[in-house]
Amino acid sequence: MTRALTKAVIPAAGLGTRFLPATKAMPKEMLPVVDKPAIQYVVEEAVNAGLHDVLMITGRNKTALENHFDRMYELEQTLEEKGDREKLAKVEYSTELADMHYVRQGDPLGLGHAVLRAKMHVGHEPFAVLLGDDIIDARDPLLTRMVEVHERRDTTVVALLEVPESQTHLYGIATVEPTEDDDVVRITGLVEKPPQGEAPSNLAIIGRYVLKPGVFDVLERTQPGKGGEIQLTDALLEMANDPTSGGVHGVVFRGRRYDTGDRLDYIKAIVQLAVERDDLGAELRPWLREFASSLD
Repeated sequence: MTRALTKAVIPAAGLGTRFLPATKAMPKEMLPVVDKPAIQYVVEEAVNAGLHDVLMITGRNKTALENHFDRMYELEQTLEEKGDREKLAKVEYSTELADMHYVRQGDPLGLGHAVLRAKMHVGHEPFAVLLGDDIIDARDPLLTRMVEVHERRDTTVVALLEVPESQTHLYGIATVEPTEDDDVVRITGLVEKPPQGEAPSNLAIIGRYVLKPGVFDVLERTQPGKGGEIQLTDALLEMANDPTSGGVHGVVFRGRRYDTGDRLDYIKAIVQLAVERDDLGAELRPWLREFASSLD
């Protein structure tokens, strides 16, 4: 039997250079998406999948992440005295959301290295990895499905998304075989950011993983690959080709995903999420139509 998942790891040590100067003094993970920082959506996703033990892999100048999920007594007292229970509830919610832990990555040696920094905290348990640039709509529970597949098949699981051929060079791309489940495939090959026109498929790995603890042993012997970094993709490829590891399967995601790692997609994500909000959508939608009709 597989052990129940309780732990999630969120790598958050990047510099966020694509959003400079906004990220000069503020972590990119704290950029607001409507009225919540992007990182809170990711932690909420982990909690909704039953993972309440969250380890964040951070770096220098990332103390704002810890502060956001910690108590802020002065603000809470001020809101309490004003009788503003609605805002107080929002502040307390992020504090009580999960059991948060933090460790620094140190050297910026890639995603595989960041995941390896979680070894002491995770131990010999399976765990999930959630990348902060991808926000998955709460109405499309991807991580919950991945946990189900892991528990049923005792396998490592990655999230896959069909992307246009023109974008395959931006992702890790999988070679797959079908299974009896329409949304589940067995992965036979992986390549990190293949040259344009040389991708083996259009199935791209997106930022959700459910990993067996054996991945740590593989990462410890994985040599730096593309970009001089320790690539998680390389470790997953070794596990996919090792029958004793349980193999690697993919869940093909067909739901709503918002990319906050690119400036244009970040703006689109804010608009898409805002129009769905009960408190904003009714006023925003007609304004958007009027604004769009005024464009050339």
